[in-house]
Amino acid sequence: KKTQRNMDTKRMIFCLLLAAIISPVFTEEWRADVVKELDALVTSCVVVPCSFTHPKENLSTSRLRGIWHRSTDRDQRIYYEDSTQVLENFRGHTKLLGHLGQNNCSLEMTNIKDHDNGPFCFRIELARTETDTSTVDKFSFVESCVTFRMLPDPPNPTLSHQKTAIQDRPYTITCSVRHTCPSHVPKLTWSRGTADEVIEDHKEMGLGYWEAQSILTIIPEEKDDHSDVTCTAQFNGQKTSSTTLTLYVKRTKNYNHIIIPTVAAFGTAVIFAVFFFFMVKRYNLFFAPHKKKRLSRLSRR
Repeated sequence: KKTQRNMDTKRMIFCLLLAAIISPVFTEEWRADVVKELDALVTSCVVVPCSFTHPKENLSTSRLRGIWHRSTDRDQRIYYEDSTQVLENFRGHTKLLGHLGQNNCSLEMTNIKDHDNGPFCFRIELARTETDTSTVDKFSFVESCVTFRMLPDPPNPTLSHQKTAIQDRPYTITCSVRHTCPSHVPKLTWSRGTADEVIEDHKEMGLGYWEAQSILTIIPEEKDDHSDVTCTAQFNGQKTSSTTLTLYVKRTKNYNHIIIPTVAAFGTAVIFAVFFFFMVKRYNLFFAPHKKKRLSRLSRR
């Protein structure tokens, strides 16, 4: 028993040493980073973020051949530089957006069908030289595949705004919608407002998701109370969705019924005072010489 225990201990130590020795080799293997799941709008498009690393030095794009295929059969290609080797229903609807020489294997797929859910995996082949296209290495990343959640209808835009608008003061409404196709950003439009009143933005949310934004700033009037403002999102493939907001406009306090009569009365008083001042001055200029003559006659008597 003691001998058996010693053998087990030696075997365990040997395995640990072997793992420590070969682990650096595995860390230098070819690896791919592919998002696992993505929403895909039927009839629209989707972009799958993909990058890879390799133990080689800088490799030119001309030496690399990227392939996307079904996980069940690597010969069922959905993307390849030779389109004749691509499945017919994917032909002309897939392309690489990045450069393989920059370790970018991102895939764009357009005209999505409801059965194109995957999983789809990335595979790379390395040519011997730039002129000798015979393959020296092949790597299939079957553990880094993407699956699509098929959306028959597009998501509705989200509207962010203050609860109440104030008459004659700027009021901002933000319309945003998430999507997975940054190469064909959804177009956001408003039921009112002009291009000068709209600011557009597009930002990456991570894990293959993006957000398109449209910011509308208006000056609501009293007549806009209980009126509707609608934001519509048009996706690649012509599908649309919309969200509507009902404006509640708070009227600003109006003191015109007090101010106008007061100003009018004050203005009338000022005009009358000025008129009276000039009349008195004119009177004094006209009658002053006569008063002096009369006073001089009285003094002589």
